[in-house]
Amino acid sequence: MNLLTGALVAMLGGMAAGDAQPTRAFPLQGTWTLVAADKILPGGERTRDYGEHPKGRLVIDGQGRYSLQIFKSERLRFAGDSKPDGSAEELKSAVMGSSTHYGTVAIDERATALVFSIEGSSFPNWEGTTQRRQYRLDGAELQYEVPPRADGSIPVSVWRRLD
Repeated sequence: MNLLTGALVAMLGGMAAGDAQPTRAFPLQGTWTLVAADKILPGGERTRDYGEHPKGRLVIDGQGRYSLQIFKSERLRFAGDSKPDGSAEELKSAVMGSSTHYGTVAIDERATALVFSIEGSSFPNWEGTTQRRQYRLDGAELQYEVPPRADGSIPVSVWRRLD
């Protein structure tokens, strides 16, 4: 009797597993490298925002949790090995030459927008905010626009999928 009960339970479990829907991976899941960190000026001209050779990484997991870092390659190196002892100019270069944040990202397909819920950021004013960014996903390339800045310029980030 125990053998028969065990076989029945195994059979029913297998049938139930066959009915389970496969989980859909988050479309942006993966590791991305920064291709460009530009800005569009009010007159329409596109210029570099983080220097000629910006560096960056965007990592998104299957549930939409993300971590993003952008760095200007031309940041000043500190004269010493202690960040707290950096000069005002070195510290300003480090802060203004980087943008980092993490949280969750969702896709609003109807509005063609990414919705970032920012939990932590190198710019404290962004913490706890939700930001929408128009985006385009073309194969392994992701491009999005950050909302306009006070000066009217629009930052544009371009990423290439690594995996």
